Amino acid sequence: MTQLEVHPGPGEEQEPVGRSRRPLELSVRLGWYILKNRIKGRKRFPLVTMLEPLEMCNLACIGCGRIREYKSVLDKMMPVDEALSAVRESGAPIVSIAGGEPTIHPRIDEIINTLVSEKYFVFCCTNGLLLERMLDKIPPSKYFCWVVHMDGMEEKHDESVARKGVFKRAVQGIDLALRRGYRVCTNTTIFRNSDVDDLREMFRMVGNTGVEGSMISPGYDFEDAPDQDLFLTRRESRSIFQKLLDPAHTEGIKFYNNPLYLNFLKGDREYQCTAWSNPTYTVMGWRKPCYPLADEHVRNVQELYDSSLWERYGVGKDPRCANCMMHCGFESATIFQAVTTPKDWATLIKSGAAHKGGITAG
Repeated sequence: MTQLEVHPGPGEEQEPVGRSRRPLELSVRLGWYILKNRIKGRKRFPLVTMLEPLEMCNLACIGCGRIREYKSVLDKMMPVDEALSAVRESGAPIVSIAGGEPTIHPRIDEIINTLVSEKYFVFCCTNGLLLERMLDKIPPSKYFCWVVHMDGMEEKHDESVARKGVFKRAVQGIDLALRRGYRVCTNTTIFRNSDVDDLREMFRMVGNTGVEGSMISPGYDFEDAPDQDLFLTRRESRSIFQKLLDPAHTEGIKFYNNPLYLNFLKGDREYQCTAWSNPTYTVMGWRKPCYPLADEHVRNVQELYDSSLWERYGVGKDPRCANCMMHCGFESATIFQAVTTPKDWATLIKSGAAHKGGITAG
């Protein structure tokens, strides 16, 4: 995408240099991929490979359990060949790179550039602190998108990441990436202490910069997170999302999630988890069963698709799944159900959202 420089006249504010756009090829490729797997009779298959090439981070967010869960291997960096092999083994057309903070990995540019050259659609989640230095190492491409974490305006965001100044660095990184021609979106985790009005202000602010949209998801109550009071019950999640997504107050806000998932968050729809669609590969192997839960790590991704495994996990099966409404398990569920429900599929097509399910979980 080519960004157009817009120079303001005297007394005028700087307008966005251009809006980041999702390529049509993403929806076409994903739709064809789903169709091929359905024709083959596969009931479960991946849509997005979640790749965590390290668990080290330069922040200690109060709602994050990863750096504590993997504290014994925080110094471990996944070799490039291992990362690429995991993505190829999974076979999903979309790759979400998370962690930890991926931009800390000394060879993350090699991983991303290789995947892009092989035409995977790559989304790299980042807190934005090191974003500027990565822009000379990873060229803009329609196959690549930065996903910058934003949990509110300055005061609320810096509180959530436990460090002042991070909000300003993230906003500067978004602006610079857009001006350099990158695809950019944001990712926001909703907690019990989230301020709806503050979030709406932030969504409008990042939307005005020109990002593709804002992903939203309730946080998962990771047992290793230091403040368990942050996490929402399912009833509380529905209540806060009914307020946040009230049409009377969302004009001008561009959400990245598809409308079926947003309706699910508000309690208008019910789905069973399909977290197997987002297999997660870490420095210890594939998380089994899913992104939020790791009862064990395994070397073969096919172990995540055993039907007997999913008889034990999901809403109403494992108590740890009771309050989970994360997009890694439920936005993909909207896609799989829509494939067999013409009305739902028409809703996704009409909204231009048929390719947005399960993009990231970070």
